[in-house]
Amino acid sequence: MNFNTFFLRSFRILLFPFAMLYGVVLQVRNYLYDRQWLKSTHFNIPIINVGNLSVGGTGKSPMVDYLASILKQRYHVGTISRGYKRRSKGYLLADASSTAVEIGDEPMQFRLRHPDIAVAVGEERIVAVPQLLYDRPETELIILDDAFQHRAIRAGFNILLTDYNDLYTRDFYLPTGDLRDNPSSAARADIIIVTKCPPGLSTSERDDIIRELSPVKGQRVLFTTISYGRLYHIVSQAPSDLSRELEVLLVCGIANPVPLTNYLERHTASYDAMFFRDHHIFSIDDLRDIFNRFEKLKGSSIMLTTEKDAVRLIKYRHELRELPFYVLPISIGFLFDGEKEFQRLIYDYIVNFSSTPESPNH
Repeated sequence: MNFNTFFLRSFRILLFPFAMLYGVVLQVRNYLYDRQWLKSTHFNIPIINVGNLSVGGTGKSPMVDYLASILKQRYHVGTISRGYKRRSKGYLLADASSTAVEIGDEPMQFRLRHPDIAVAVGEERIVAVPQLLYDRPETELIILDDAFQHRAIRAGFNILLTDYNDLYTRDFYLPTGDLRDNPSSAARADIIIVTKCPPGLSTSERDDIIRELSPVKGQRVLFTTISYGRLYHIVSQAPSDLSRELEVLLVCGIANPVPLTNYLERHTASYDAMFFRDHHIFSIDDLRDIFNRFEKLKGSSIMLTTEKDAVRLIKYRHELRELPFYVLPISIGFLFDGEKEFQRLIYDYIVNFSSTPESPNH
């Protein structure tokens, strides 16, 4: 539960009655789906759903990116995202001319990283799936990005993410907390992944977390950490490295920048930061503010942003091409030798996929 300031914490606690009402609405909705009074649609294609129970960043994009990276080696893969804060509506299939403004920053990341897969956006996934299959009939499986709570589609395999620093078991319903679904909905997941763990997470703490999450029979709990790659220039793509001699201006518009700032504390001389709202659309005034702030840094310095922010900043390529403006890529790493088990479970699902729908409570 992210209470960032005393004022925000006090305000959100005052909204407790609305949170209780929201929780009741969620319980009724899930009950109707569980009893099949509200229907879920099953598609005759393997569908892997990556999602969470809360608002905010739990690492869905790196997980979708990881899945796309391994699965495209064997299958024709498609991804469908909502395309949050895009300026278009309805279903769109990304192509070489697509921009972050049209399809959203995270789908744009997928498109740039994986030009060989089908990347689509659509608020209504139940409409987007058949449209994607019509546009790309060779598609053999689909990854749904952030659709765990969208029960109109019955995905064959559900991956539920929860942040190590903000487990859903310690959260509460919106608007007092950050939960947008019932904690009991976790039972529908095939795998629960605790993300953003410290690399040195102990086995005893791992076991404590598993006990707290109380997985149902047959459900696996795995653990991942964040891995940062080598810097590259936002325009030229030229590689570079962080060092303890560098001063960094971090330009960041993501839901949870804490792991990133912790990383910079360990790997740079110092850093200043300009934080924007998640999915912020950068304006030319923002760019001027960034340049003005950067000029105040002393010594050897660079500007740094995330890949998610970079797709919204690259429209200013002319202004940035001669400046030391770099991107820090991110990926996930599994702890406790979990990667082999994760891939085995994914491939077992795909290989053994049946067009016959399973129980809606799954």
